[in-house]
Amino acid sequence: MIINSWHHIPREARGATVALGNFDGVHIGHVAVLRAAHAARPDLPIAALTFEPHPREHFRPDDPPFRLTLLPAKAAALVAAGASFVFALPFDDAFAAMTAEEFVEQVLHRGLGAKHLACGPDFAFGHRRGGDVAFLSREAEKRGMGLSIVPPVQHGGEAVSSTRIRRLLQDGYPDRAAEKLGRPWEIRGTVVHGDKLGRVLGWPTANLWIGRHLEPARGVYAVTVALPDGREAKGVANVGRRPTLGGDPETRLETFIFDFEGDLYGQEIGVRLVHFLRPDAKFAGLEELKAAIAEDVEQARAALG
Repeated sequence: MIINSWHHIPREARGATVALGNFDGVHIGHVAVLRAAHAARPDLPIAALTFEPHPREHFRPDDPPFRLTLLPAKAAALVAAGASFVFALPFDDAFAAMTAEEFVEQVLHRGLGAKHLACGPDFAFGHRRGGDVAFLSREAEKRGMGLSIVPPVQHGGEAVSSTRIRRLLQDGYPDRAAEKLGRPWEIRGTVVHGDKLGRVLGWPTANLWIGRHLEPARGVYAVTVALPDGREAKGVANVGRRPTLGGDPETRLETFIFDFEGDLYGQEIGVRLVHFLRPDAKFAGLEELKAAIAEDVEQARAALG
């Protein structure tokens, strides 16, 4: 259940144990924060409190898109990790101006009636990030709220973070990113009409715009696809701007789904990047492009087993 306010919230959502954070990607470190919230007060419902848009999107709107998960996917992952409620509080100028003390008093204490809090050691909040975990600890104790500060989860000799996962995806390592996420990274979106060239070439594709998602390394991937009916299919996808065809202004994700018949236009699918096969390339013409796609399909089938 997504709740977009801290005012007049449903009675059953009050008095929870609350995990705090941006939770972009909902990686294994974020899951550890939810588990700590539950472990401290197993008698209470678990809520996750996050901000929408991501504060960085609010303060730096001209930055390239960087999100690992947009709100619906983030909320679904938080629920899968144990949250009964997801507070996605609107991050606007008024919220950004709220002092750290006001956030604790108005939002956490009065608004949510939180009984226990959990966060990572770097959690910062309030106007100009004026509140840190030491401040939160003091203010929570004054109001009878418990606090669990959860150390970063280590994986492969380093702390798991959304920043590190973004870097791995941009460098073409979706398999290593998946280990830190606890699942393959997925781009969810609505299938749009392309120019139908895939059909002409013999490889019809489902097209998504990358939109506000992070742009991973451009190139060809072996993927699995979450279909609207709940099934998962295998496929091969290209992330890029189609240089052979004159180039696109926006990055698109084109996915050829193996052994699939059906019309997906206007429906939502999730494309999960499993293996990076090769970088984006420019071919001399359509015949060369066709041959490359046939090779990509074989490689993807082999990679997916």
